[in-house]
Amino acid sequence: MAAEQRKLLEQLMGSNIMTSSGSQATQFTDAKVCRSYLVGDCPHDMFVATKMDLGLCPKIHSEQLKIDYQQASLTREYGYEYDYQRDLAKYVEDCNRRIEQAQRRLERSPEEIAKSNALTGEIAKLEEAMDLTLQEVEVLGELGHVTRAIDEYYTVEKLRVDKESREQDLTNINSGADDHQKLQVCDVCGAYLSKLDNDRRLADHFGGKLHQGYFRMRTAADANNAVIEKKRALGIAPPQRRDEEDRGHDYGGRDRAYGRQEPYSSAPRQRGRGRGRRY
Repeated sequence: MAAEQRKLLEQLMGSNIMTSSGSQATQFTDAKVCRSYLVGDCPHDMFVATKMDLGLCPKIHSEQLKIDYQQASLTREYGYEYDYQRDLAKYVEDCNRRIEQAQRRLERSPEEIAKSNALTGEIAKLEEAMDLTLQEVEVLGELGHVTRAIDEYYTVEKLRVDKESREQDLTNINSGADDHQKLQVCDVCGAYLSKLDNDRRLADHFGGKLHQGYFRMRTAADANNAVIEKKRALGIAPPQRRDEEDRGHDYGGRDRAYGRQEPYSSAPRQRGRGRGRRY
């Protein structure tokens, strides 16, 4: 459906791309043309009909302009790979942040650990007090002090109630931790997965549109970065851009200078909890 919408949009925009004589009025170097689409796949096309659907790209997607760029880039360096990498990195890094947040939610907090340890200690003390009091009840019974023995027995029952209450609190804390231990975070799309899921359910997840969209994006980012690194190794520097050529494209922050970008990886920082990446 999205592809059909895109083709219809291209048809409606045809008068803006082609003149009446058939010559191109819009060139692939124009700011209104999507550079991500020219180099590879536009992020707007990767999450169609998912909760991450980005809608139609506001820039032009034209197969003819893509072909023109591919041919022209054989003899001239345009540096569009850097634009593409920034575009992909924006979404990949956002996904990586969500993955880290999801992983942190599965971990027990220091407060939960401290409370669990405190309850365990209290339960042990109550058990010890119950044992000592029961021994006293037996001694009093043997000595014929029935009334005192009954009083001490009631004390044992109170201790038992307190112990059971703390055991329930400890169970509640540990049951939450057990539920968390049954979950893991997908290191591709950030979704929660059950460690108890069978192969069919896992296959459904890995084949889902959202997971495949992020897999496609991460793969594209890694492949595009390999192209950039290869060019750097060959001493091929991106060209200096004119202001009018860059108008309409986002080059903010640390990415403003092409040549000073750090090596890029699409993989989220690992915390040692999940399975290896599955596709």
